[in-house]
Amino acid sequence: MSELKLGAVIITMGNRPVELQALLDSVAAQEGPAVEVVVVANGAPLPELPEGVRGVAEPENLGIPGGRNVGIEAFGPDGRDVDVVLFLDDDGLLPLRDTAEKLREAFAADPKLGVVSFRIVDEEGESQRRHVPRLRASDPMRSSRVTTFLGGASAVRSQVFATSGQLPAEFFYGHEETDLAWRALDAGWEIEYRSDVVLRHPRTLPSRHATYHHNIARNRVWLARRNLPAVLVPLYLGVWFLLTLARRPSGEALRAWLGGFAAGWREPAGPRRPIRWSTVWRMTKLGRPPVI
Repeated sequence: MSELKLGAVIITMGNRPVELQALLDSVAAQEGPAVEVVVVANGAPLPELPEGVRGVAEPENLGIPGGRNVGIEAFGPDGRDVDVVLFLDDDGLLPLRDTAEKLREAFAADPKLGVVSFRIVDEEGESQRRHVPRLRASDPMRSSRVTTFLGGASAVRSQVFATSGQLPAEFFYGHEETDLAWRALDAGWEIEYRSDVVLRHPRTLPSRHATYHHNIARNRVWLARRNLPAVLVPLYLGVWFLLTLARRPSGEALRAWLGGFAAGWREPAGPRRPIRWSTVWRMTKLGRPPVI
């Protein structure tokens, strides 16, 4: 059994107390050494927590990446007091008791493994297409190396934060995992989608978030401006612009998306650190070149 120390970060807005308790119970039921847990109340009062679970209350909603960064820091600078940080949505559940042990074994076996993306299943045990971080996602039961990960069902080696930085808090919601993933890949880390590491999560639509269309467009522009070699920025964003139009979103959704797209060019994107061309080639070989 690996001795790697796991910590879990759960952000909540206080509106899912039953689901949060079920998630905490499923983490506590994991086999092997106990997983340390930090719950971040994101712009909400701190809920009553079981003994041994730490809580941090933020007076304002910092968004998903900002809230998760607070959780990382609760484990010391860049999460260094633990070896691996799990990010778990507060309405998720770990249905298998050996999940923590599988993660310990995976990270111990491969020192270059930086991130594990879980397989997400709904109430009927099915995985939605959008939850498999590959272009060719016909079989959610196939594990593989990938170029991004699912933020609310993932595990990140704490050393990744030290080499590649934390999540981009200014994104608030949308594409923050891909921003970190590209930086991690550029630093030499591997990202793996593991079909045998499972989070159960209710079937939902991402558009349930009021700012979804605006943020998705704005943050995609920021993602490209921050991370891509200059020649790839218009290619990447041009492809996504045409794909969005081809999907024929409703008038309201399209207006929000176009507004976000414009804001992504108008507003500061944060520090620019283009990935190397060797990383672009590596992503291409993994089946997802950074033009789509």
